[in-house]
Amino acid sequence: MRTSPKQSSQPRPRHPSEVRAAWWFRLRGYRILDANCWVGGYELDLVVRRGRVLAFVEVKSKSGEGFGDPVEMVTDVKVDHIRRAAEAWLARQRGLDGLELRFDVIAERAGRIEHLPGAF
Repeated sequence: MRTSPKQSSQPRPRHPSEVRAAWWFRLRGYRILDANCWVGGYELDLVVRRGRVLAFVEVKSKSGEGFGDPVEMVTDVKVDHIRRAAEAWLARQRGLDGLELRFDVIAERAGRIEHLPGAF
């Protein structure tokens, strides 16, 4: 009889910049609650928590000079999608009432991380 390998209880990001962003948050005392979560038809890159703060994090990276800054890639349409996904994610959770909700952006440029808390 075949069994599936034991799955980790920690959600794991897939994209290298998301892995680095998750590491960045962990070093600062955040717990990663979810990563690459598809909910409500949209994706949440990271959902992190530290104390009473719950943050939905969009991770954007740029390896070259083309197409502008990573922060510029978080358009109004993208913000709307993230908010909808966050609402759907929260509807599935229990015990998170009363937390301060925040929407952050992590911008990675040439390996350097910039954290924009409360970006939208």
